[in-house]
Amino acid sequence: MTLTPKTVYAEDVPYFQTSQSSADTWIDRAKAEIIGINGKINAEAFGSDATGRAAFMLSFNIGNELYKVIWPVLQSKLGKDKAAKIQSATALYHDIKARVVSAKFLGARNAFFGYMLLDNGQTVSQATNADFMAQIPLLMSGKE
Repeated sequence: MTLTPKTVYAEDVPYFQTSQSSADTWIDRAKAEIIGINGKINAEAFGSDATGRAAFMLSFNIGNELYKVIWPVLQSKLGKDKAAKIQSATALYHDIKARVVSAKFLGARNAFFGYMLLDNGQTVSQATNADFMAQIPLLMSGKE
């Protein structure tokens, strides 16, 4: 039996229509959190595809390790795309801020592990089990 995941709409998730700040302001705040722990922002982007799916991307280094976050914009069932975009940027900021706090206790690698970029261009979270297992020797050696 295959279960189809339920579609999650922006209206069903926190931070929908709760902010007076723009999406760019929230992204700038997220970048400031990363810079605040001596991280370096490499790139930021916002994009969408032909189907209307959209996402934010932040790429950054902390120490010698490269990280990439791809954060989706949820579809609004009411057609409030701007509010959904702001919600996404707000949630991304709060995720980064929480990981920065964790990094202060546990180290950046532990806090941002799912966002670590592997040699094959995928993040740890994106990698299949086989892809991830193939990268473990490099991760364990600390080689870049």
